[in-house]
Amino acid sequence: MILLEQVSKTFHPGTVNEVSALRPVDLSVKEGDFITVIGSNGAGKSTLFNLVAGGYPPSTGRIRINDAEVTRQPEYRRAQYIGRIFQDPMLGTAGNMTLEDNMMVAYRKGFRGLRISLNRKMRRYFQDQLVDLKMGLEDRMKDNVRLLSGGQRQALTLLMMVLSRPALILLDEHTAALDPKNAAIVLELTRRYVEEYRLTTMMITHNMQHAIDYGNRLLMMDAGEVILDLCGEEKQKLTVDGLVDRFHRIRRHELESDEARLS
Repeated sequence: MILLEQVSKTFHPGTVNEVSALRPVDLSVKEGDFITVIGSNGAGKSTLFNLVAGGYPPSTGRIRINDAEVTRQPEYRRAQYIGRIFQDPMLGTAGNMTLEDNMMVAYRKGFRGLRISLNRKMRRYFQDQLVDLKMGLEDRMKDNVRLLSGGQRQALTLLMMVLSRPALILLDEHTAALDPKNAAIVLELTRRYVEEYRLTTMMITHNMQHAIDYGNRLLMMDAGEVILDLCGEEKQKLTVDGLVDRFHRIRRHELESDEARLS
C-alpha cells in the first residue's frame, strides 16, 4: 500500500541551521498492517508521518501509495484518503459545531459526490455509533463540541475518522494528552476500529509497552533512522527490557530518556 524509496528530509540545507531529520529510509507497508512506531524525541517519527501525509516534500527519494506516485502531491489531496489524529484533542473537531454536524462532515467525506442529508435516519445511525463510545455522547448530539472533555473529543475524532473511510490512518501520539482512563478507552477503540474496518494504520507512541501490545509490526527509530523493524513471532515475544537491550546493542548508547520505558 505504501512504498518509500530512499526518502529523506533535511531542513535548512546548506545553512548553519541544517538539520537531517530523516536519513534515507526504505519502507514498505502492506494493506491491513497495524504498525507501531517508537523512539525518543527527535528520532524522526513525526517527520516520517509528515512525509507520508504530504505535510512537506522529501529532500530525496519517492513515495508511492496504492501504486500511485504521490511524492509531490500536496497534503490536501492526500487528506482525501489519509486520516490523521494528533496529540492535541482540539485539532480533530470543529468546536463551534454540534456533534451531529461534525459527524456529518466526516461522513460526507467518505462518500464524496453523493448528496447525503442530515435526516432522522442519519441521526439514528450517528447515535448508534456514539453509543459504542460509552461516553454518553449519544444524548448530546445537539451540543457544540467545545463543551466536551479532551477524552471525549479525541474519541469522537477517532470515530469521525472511521466514518470518513480512509485508506490509511496516521495516529501521532493520539492518547498522549489524555488522562490514563481516557487514554485506555481511546486505545481500545483504536484496536477495535482497526480490526473491525481492517484499517491500514501507523501509530506513534512513546510507550514501549503499547508499542509491543498493539499492532502486528513495530518500528523503532533513532536519529532519523529505522533501526528495528519487527513483526510476527519476533514481535509477539518482545518485552520492554528486551527492546531496550536491542537498542543498546545496535546504538551502543543509552536511550536519551527513560520516558518510553517507564510510561
